[in-house]
Amino acid sequence: MHPLTEQTSVLTRLAVDVAIVGGGPAGLMAAEVLSAQGVSVHVFDAMPSVGRKFLLAGKGGLNLTHTEPFEAFIGRFGERSTAVATWLQRLGAEQLRAWARGLGVETFVGSSGRVFPAEMKAAPLLRAWLHRLRHAHAPVQFHMRHRWVEGLGVGGPALVFASPQGRLQVQAQAVVLALGGGSWSRLGSDGTWVPRLQAAGVDVAPLLPANCGFDVMGRNGQGWTDFFAQKFAGQAFKTVAMQWLDVQGNSHHRQGEFVATATGIEGSLVYSAAKDLREVLLRDGAVSLHLDLLPDRSLAFVQAEVAHPKGARSLSSHLKSRLGLAGIKTALLYELLDAPTLNKPEALARAIKALPVALRQTRPLDEAISTAGGVTLGAMNAKLMLTTLPGVFCAGEMLDWEAPTGGYLLSASMASGAWVGQAVCEWLQKRAETGM
Repeated sequence: MHPLTEQTSVLTRLAVDVAIVGGGPAGLMAAEVLSAQGVSVHVFDAMPSVGRKFLLAGKGGLNLTHTEPFEAFIGRFGERSTAVATWLQRLGAEQLRAWARGLGVETFVGSSGRVFPAEMKAAPLLRAWLHRLRHAHAPVQFHMRHRWVEGLGVGGPALVFASPQGRLQVQAQAVVLALGGGSWSRLGSDGTWVPRLQAAGVDVAPLLPANCGFDVMGRNGQGWTDFFAQKFAGQAFKTVAMQWLDVQGNSHHRQGEFVATATGIEGSLVYSAAKDLREVLLRDGAVSLHLDLLPDRSLAFVQAEVAHPKGARSLSSHLKSRLGLAGIKTALLYELLDAPTLNKPEALARAIKALPVALRQTRPLDEAISTAGGVTLGAMNAKLMLTTLPGVFCAGEMLDWEAPTGGYLLSASMASGAWVGQAVCEWLQKRAETGM
């Protein structure tokens, strides 16, 4: 049994102004807005320390946000663009960079428009942030290894947490739930909050993997052959283009790179298409994409080079000599094409420019970079307060929205936290004025 879920006779009680459940970026940003306005805030988290997924993201340089124009930026959030735009108007890309600067962390813009801390690390930023929170006008109190086990607070049963010291009952004037999605559960966002909110009458869309990898459907009706998986897993497909259809039948095309895994594909180019591919897969039970292995060459050029007499050379040697096609790209042709196609120059050339890759399933939710689904926006008012549970607010990745990689997810998560922090301040003020 998990030490934090053990039933114990020890029960203590604590009354607080605001209880924030979840110490990720959204929860911490809500705490910052509240504490800066003199509100007493207590943050509860099941893990030994806060910001664990934030630190993991920092291993790749911590992509904080993106500098593209606002209209393009919010367009990345699809059907949730209108709602997310509201949050970002309070804490957009420039405000987020200024916030980091205020913590003593300078940022820079990469060649793709992505924004990173100058040191390319998350830890210094998180340390400075926590120091400021602990020394704010109203210092934030942190309760680590406190796992939320029951109650939603305010007008209903009080929040109850299991901790190494026993069970703690918390009565709060307002509650902020910032519990994350369902990926990377070892870092704290395990999605166990879903049935608890559903039981309280809150509409929650199923959690689904976002920015995720996929398992392929090989010619054998399963995945990669053992040879391909063992030899090429972990290797990158560089300078390729991908074409795919979304659920409306619209065609999309993007150039970039991705990686072969032991069971399929993952990486930035795959993540850019993941939402569309996942939705078609859920609807139809199958989905395919097409790869252009030589996006800088025309079909006519490839056809001419493939058709050139190869003499005694093997097909692999011929493709390498005439087209510079080698390694994992050539191996993929052998992996997915049958012998008749490989031996017909015209058919082979068409495959090089548009190789169909069938996908059979997403990788598991826990492996995904982020999560789609969550508390639906229809279950909350514009301030992100649950309509069925006044005084209980939600923020961050546990809301029903998703974003591609590139700084969009972290930026909007923090913006939602700032938005909720201000909304809670207004809620508390209204309660004080009306004597509720």
